[in-house]
Amino acid sequence: MTAPQTTCLYCGKPYAIGPDQCPHCQAPAHQRPQSKLRQFRWFFILLALFCLAMILWLPR
Repeated sequence: MTAPQTTCLYCGKPYAIGPDQCPHCQAPAHQRPQSKLRQFRWFFILLALFCLAMILWLPR
């Protein structure tokens, strides 16, 4: 079984997901860890709810 692969945005060559940089051109990897992505989603949802609450609560 092969490891999941991604394509480098700079050189276009495929490499296994995991390294911090492309093994071919040494460009930085562009994957975000799932935990950071999950944190961003929750932050965005809470920010949207806060804005909605402020729109409904503030006097017009």
